[in-house]
Amino acid sequence: MTTMPTTDPDTVSPSALHTPVIGWFDQHARDLPWRRPEAGAWGVMVSEFMLQQTPVSRVLPVYEQWLARWPRPADLAADAPGEAVRAWGRLGYPRRALRLHGAAVAITERHGGEVPPDHARLLALPGVGEYTAAAVASFAFGQRHAVLDTNVRRVFARAVTGVQYPPNATTAAERRLARVLLPDDEARAARWAAASMELGALVCTARNEDCGQCPIAARCAWRLAGKPAHDGPPRRGQTYAGTDRQVRGKLLAVLREAVEPVPQTMLDAVWHEPVQRARALDGLVADGLVEPLAGGVYRLPLT
Repeated sequence: MTTMPTTDPDTVSPSALHTPVIGWFDQHARDLPWRRPEAGAWGVMVSEFMLQQTPVSRVLPVYEQWLARWPRPADLAADAPGEAVRAWGRLGYPRRALRLHGAAVAITERHGGEVPPDHARLLALPGVGEYTAAAVASFAFGQRHAVLDTNVRRVFARAVTGVQYPPNATTAAERRLARVLLPDDEARAARWAAASMELGALVCTARNEDCGQCPIAARCAWRLAGKPAHDGPPRRGQTYAGTDRQVRGKLLAVLREAVEPVPQTMLDAVWHEPVQRARALDGLVADGLVEPLAGGVYRLPLT
């Protein structure tokens, strides 16, 4: 049975959390390039696409190279989608590269090359879901939105709900709690969104929570309850070795390095098991990440 939040959001005192968490953030926030004013809304959007299920340390070098090559949405839109896949490198989940390219095309065609500032128009962009729209609106434009990533959900689960981990999928109760916890002031709400996310990334982590460094440890419901162990459904693992994801990554690595279309024989050499290899290649083609050509050769997509 899934462990659901038991705290009534209406009984929560948001201000008791805002001041210490934002104060901690003011002192301990990492100096990340997408947090600097010169990053602009496009830099924030690129970072949000790249940071999905990928740690900051892996994103940083790719992000810097990406913005140097495509400093505006129109620059990326003018290039082939396959070039976005190539530049994505080994960040993983390469469909994100195609989605970011699609968003850049839409921004260029619909919004004059400028990332739209309002949540509704952000949400209407291809590849942009509820989280990304809220994050860009909040972090790039200082607006008041609940930004619920894995780190924020974990902080709220522990500090307010009193459980070790949030449910595997975001629930309506979590969204309601996030709205209750939002400061009324827009600028403070945007700061709170960034601060609670950073707290989950650096202190209230999944495996090694550091309560001694937590600014709200004294009022954390999970800590005060004695840190009861997780009793919900098993948490999702991150198995990679031997999976179709690994095979897809190996196939894409060959195509990224190639200047000319690649023959089937080169792709066959990357994985020993032919059925899994064929399934992975078919999946890449279906996802638009690989384009098959006449003569049994393959390339990254041009259109």
